[in-house]
Amino acid sequence: MVRPGIILALALFAPFVAVDTKAAELLSAGRPIEEVIDHYVDQQLKEESVAPAPQADDANLVRRMTLDLAGRIPTVAEVQAYLGSTSANKRVELVDRLLGSPQFIAHQVNELDTLLMYGSSGNLREYLTKAVNDHRGWDRIFRELIDGAVDKDEVKGADQFLKVRGKDSDRLTNDVSTLFFGVNISCTQCHDHPLVSDWKQDHFYGLKSFFNRTFENGGFLAEREHGLVSYKTPKGEDRSAKLMFLSGTVLDEPPSKELTNDEKKKETERFKELAQKKVAPPAPAYSRRARLLEVALKPGENYFFARAIVNRVWYRLLGQGLVMPVDQMHSENPPSHPELLDWLERDQVEHGYDLTRLIRGIVLSKTYSRSSRWTGDDRPEPRLFAVANVRPLTPFALAASLKLATMDPETFGEKQKADEVARRIVGTVNGSRGLASLFDMPQDNFQVSVTESLLFSNSSQIVSELLSEGNDRLLGRLKQIPDQRQQVETAVWTTLSRAPTADETKLLTDYLGQRGDRQPAGLAQMVWALVTSAEFRFNY
Repeated sequence: MVRPGIILALALFAPFVAVDTKAAELLSAGRPIEEVIDHYVDQQLKEESVAPAPQADDANLVRRMTLDLAGRIPTVAEVQAYLGSTSANKRVELVDRLLGSPQFIAHQVNELDTLLMYGSSGNLREYLTKAVNDHRGWDRIFRELIDGAVDKDEVKGADQFLKVRGKDSDRLTNDVSTLFFGVNISCTQCHDHPLVSDWKQDHFYGLKSFFNRTFENGGFLAEREHGLVSYKTPKGEDRSAKLMFLSGTVLDEPPSKELTNDEKKKETERFKELAQKKVAPPAPAYSRRARLLEVALKPGENYFFARAIVNRVWYRLLGQGLVMPVDQMHSENPPSHPELLDWLERDQVEHGYDLTRLIRGIVLSKTYSRSSRWTGDDRPEPRLFAVANVRPLTPFALAASLKLATMDPETFGEKQKADEVARRIVGTVNGSRGLASLFDMPQDNFQVSVTESLLFSNSSQIVSELLSEGNDRLLGRLKQIPDQRQQVETAVWTTLSRAPTADETKLLTDYLGQRGDRQPAGLAQMVWALVTSAEFRFNY
């Protein structure tokens, strides 16, 4: 229910609320996502008189898509099969094959777990593996995380999202706002936002009120049926927070009963007894968290939720959000392509918040597949998407790619049975998790750290895992090749997913020639140089 007192608050959100009134001006809902993306991005480029970069070459594109959809570099056989294909639909076929692979599920789990649990002591892998396998929509995942129930196997582990944050309701409030609604409201905890008129102190405590009754009890989530949030304004005024969503909508609810000291004591003893018996507390008759789910996904209110996930997926795949930073979606920070964000928001709602559908549409667009090379004078602003952004690999993708790049390429060759190759790829990727723990998650403006450089230079684990000379390893294969030129070609194809240039071939064969008396060491140094290169470290 919207109360008269919040009309002004709603007016502040006009850029968001106006989405529905602009729907008639958007491209039709039935058009392919990739077509819509290219329409709006190309339109903006034309308006600003910017000629985009050409499309990436096939080798570049298959590497980029495999990293983004499977969380690893492609095998030599995969790249060469794509390059040799004469199918007019080979790109669509590749995308659909990757989206249907077990590696896509594993990669989605890694990406979503990192998004939702980065910096915390827990993880959601058990729950997310089931959720992604079941192809659950983002709205259902949100419901199950905020509900926190564990009474069914399909939601087991979902309560970790709330439990790791349960002791800090301020953090929980801002994390939910940032991750699911694209709004960082931490600044408004002490005062109205000094730079953004949208965000008031009331918004922070209004959203916090949905969680103030939530706590952990003996390893289970519990929620009381009473309790209000009070706070002090910068002027020293004491206020009791209303149950209010970010849009300014205030929700009616039953009066909160004020317990006597005796009632509080009995309640504490009851929860303590349940904890000792390791019994989950009963759900409250009235749940504030349930009210958040109700309002956040309600038509007319769900623009925060839908736009936030569209923007985050776009950012993940293109290295630049339609709104930047991704947690600053407000009226004073408009999107670079408003109509495109509106259209994608509408599409997400109409198709059940299907993230796979959104991902597929983005990677099939020409906007996504532009080259990252820019030969002009001034590189266009990232907001225009005229040229692909170079993106650092995540720890999981880097570790999986390092393992695959240093395996014998014949292990995954076209002469092998397809199901056996798939099994070996999955096994290799799964075996890279320990290696992934050695790397930091890249943030904006990433640069390779001194720590990472020293790790590659000095770590015995790196040497043992990547530079082994076993029969199933790249170095073992290279030692069996008598011709140095072929050694170079095999090494570059396996590590960089492309053929070496003439200059690279000459440089590397000259290098190997100078180490004729130490061939194993020379080969190891060549492979090490390739997998520690900037080209390998980034998705370009």
